[in-house]
Amino acid sequence: MPFQHPEEIGYGYVIERYAARKESGRLRYLVLKSGRFLRSEWPHGERFAHHLIDDAATITDAELEALHGYEWRSRLTAAWLIGVDRRERFRERIGDLLLASEVCFSGSAYCFALARFGTHADAEILTAYLDHYLPRTDLRHDQPAALGALLRLDTQLGTHHADRFTQPDGPWDQWVNALAHLRGYPAFTPVELRRSTDLRCEFADGWSRP
Repeated sequence: MPFQHPEEIGYGYVIERYAARKESGRLRYLVLKSGRFLRSEWPHGERFAHHLIDDAATITDAELEALHGYEWRSRLTAAWLIGVDRRERFRERIGDLLLASEVCFSGSAYCFALARFGTHADAEILTAYLDHYLPRTDLRHDQPAALGALLRLDTQLGTHHADRFTQPDGPWDQWVNALAHLRGYPAFTPVELRRSTDLRCEFADGWSRP
């Protein structure tokens, strides 16, 4: 997909306004990437959440498209705003960007958005991503975030899409074990991946407007 700076389409302000917004001295996209906002000891969490929710509610679809057309910082931020506000009309766009996997870091935000949408269509997108990228044991993209999101959706929807990936010695184990230092690493177990997704979605559930 072509990359286009928002300035080229008259939306040059969206990067500073949404992605590079300063939150207690820290850039928003860095806070979202690090997960700092999930730590109870971070004193700025409530203020950060309120600002994120306000922007998620007021940003226009055109501004979101401008962010999605650029690099990873703006794409990551756009996906979070879409997920928080549950703008399901962006499902196809999110799915295309996830499967294309063009830039680093933003894929986990796409998975968050799909988990927030919470439908069978979102589970199908995540399943397609894992079908394509789990066999590539040489690629360390967003397989963990995708599996965590799919596991959450399976629980919510009463489905079993993730079962064939997580069976013993199946695709997930093979992908993890391809790197010796990840073998047995707790953060890469399906339980922990599901928990990580739950934390992000529960954060959004706890602060989002009904």
